[in-house]
Amino acid sequence: MTYKVERLQINYKTLEEFQKFREFGLPELSMLEDLQDNLVENDNYSSPFYGIYLQEQLVARMSLYEVEAKYDQYFSPSQTFYELWKLEVLTEYRGQGLGKALVQFALSLGSPIKTNARHRSDPFWDKIGFIPCKYNPVRDRGESPYVWLPEGTTLQE
Repeated sequence: MTYKVERLQINYKTLEEFQKFREFGLPELSMLEDLQDNLVENDNYSSPFYGIYLQEQLVARMSLYEVEAKYDQYFSPSQTFYELWKLEVLTEYRGQGLGKALVQFALSLGSPIKTNARHRSDPFWDKIGFIPCKYNPVRDRGESPYVWLPEGTTLQE
C-alpha cells in the first residue's frame, strides 16, 4: 500500500495529535516539547514534522531536521544532511509499512541522512539500507548513529 506523507502544521491541533504518541512511546520520543517550542503564527516557518494520516487520524510521524554542512561530522565530502528523529507509529498501526514509508520519503530528498537507532531497532535500519557508524564517544555522546549514504557520499574517517 502507498501512504501519503504530509508536512505537519505547527498548531494546537497537531499538538493534541502528538499527545496520542506519548502514551505509546518513550518520553524522549514525544515531540510535544519540540512542537511547543516551534509554535508560531508565522506561515513562512517550515515545519520539521512529517506524518501519515489514516481516516483523518495521525498514525505515524517523524521529525526531519536539516543540518548545515559546517556541522557535518559524518559524511565525506562534508555537506548539508538530514537528521531523522522521533520516528514512531501508533501501536495498533505497526507492521503496515508506515515507518518505512516515512523513511522512504526522507530518502527521496536525496541528501545524506543520520539517525539514532533506538532499542532493538537496528534490524529496521539495516533492512532499509542504513549503515551503522563506528561509535565515536565525542561525536555520538551515547547515541547509536546509523546513516544513509546517497551515491557519491562516503563516511568520514
